[in-house]
Parts: sequence; structure tokens; C-alpha cells
Amino acid sequence: MAFDSGNLFDPLPDDSSQEVLETLLQNESISIERIVSFGQVTPEEEWYDQETDEWVLLAQGQSKLLYENGEERSLNAGDYVFIPRHKRHRVTYTSQDAIWLAIHLK
Repeated sequence: MAFDSGNLFDPLPDDSSQEVLETLLQNESISIERIVSFGQVTPEEEWYDQETDEWVLLAQGQSKLLYENGEERSLNAGDYVFIPRHKRHRVTYTSQDAIWLAIHLK
């Protein structure tokens, strides 16, 4: 589902048992998602290995990313990071109130 307008912080999901991904805008060259995390992390045996470049803003909360090469990055509200396509990474920590804005460049 794509939205023409809205608020990144409202409404938030009621169910905190799982991470919630919502597509805000998508076309042939870009996809923008809101991700709401409630402490979820990537399982230890899994890595994200995406076909697209990704620019991510942590709008609220705290998180940690781990790259396959061992580099770890802590993010606080307002921090952003560019993740090139196929740079394997995983989320090792999110606070109970983490809200992400993820932009995938196709």
C-alpha cells in the first residue's frame, strides 16, 4: 500500500509482537518503507543481502547494525546510514520504540 501523505509517527501499530513494515511509496526506481521495531533483531544465522542500495534513517529509538566483516554501527534517533547492495548486514539490537525510514534505490 502506498500513501500520498501521512505522519511517520501516527498511527503506530497496536501489536508489538512483531516488527511492522509498511510501504509508503513505491515506483520503478525507489521504494520507501516505514519499519516499526519493538526490540526485534535479525536471527543470528540470517543476514540481509539486498538487491538494492538502501539509505536508512532511524527516526526514533536506538539500534545496532552488524556487517558481515565484523563492523558494528550504533544508531540513535536522527542517525542515518547508507548500505550498498549486497553488503551483508543484520540488526543486533533495537529499542522497544524504534521507528525507521528505509529508502531502497532500485
